[in-house]
Amino acid sequence: MKVNAVLISGVYGSGKSSVAAEIAYVLGERGDRYALLDLDFLGWANVGTGDHEAAFPVMLRNLAAVMSNYRQAGITLFVLAYFVRDAGQLAALREVVGEPMSVVRLEVPLAEIERRLAGDVTTERADDYQVAVESVASGAGVGIEDVAMRNDRAVAAVARDVMRFLEWA
Repeated sequence: MKVNAVLISGVYGSGKSSVAAEIAYVLGERGDRYALLDLDFLGWANVGTGDHEAAFPVMLRNLAAVMSNYRQAGITLFVLAYFVRDAGQLAALREVVGEPMSVVRLEVPLAEIERRLAGDVTTERADDYQVAVESVASGAGVGIEDVAMRNDRAVAAVARDVMRFLEWA
């Protein structure tokens, strides 16, 4: 089945946004009609509970609106970046995306994630590393992907492999 959307998933620091941006660059260079959606930004909110996951329903509503706008603009390919923690989140995302979608989970050794996040200037990144450690330890997000790919190499190489897997190359 031809997929029109890809969800790049993985723990904090796994390179979701970078790989998604590289795929978007390639699509743009080819002249394909695409949209890049980093879903963290659609749900970056404090809904008053102190729980980051409580903003997930807000993100879904925002995504539904944005997807509608992009479809009206003639967009045919969607590149999404977001850490999907479980099958329930994935099912909700699939419903909102409404397109055939493959899930690519990026795998990166924790030492590399720590190195990547240490270079970030924001205070929150130290917290993100701890969340990444806990997510890896608990197996969050594992097993719901269509394919897992190593992302401890050049971003362009990973993006090419993802595009080949999707048959977008």
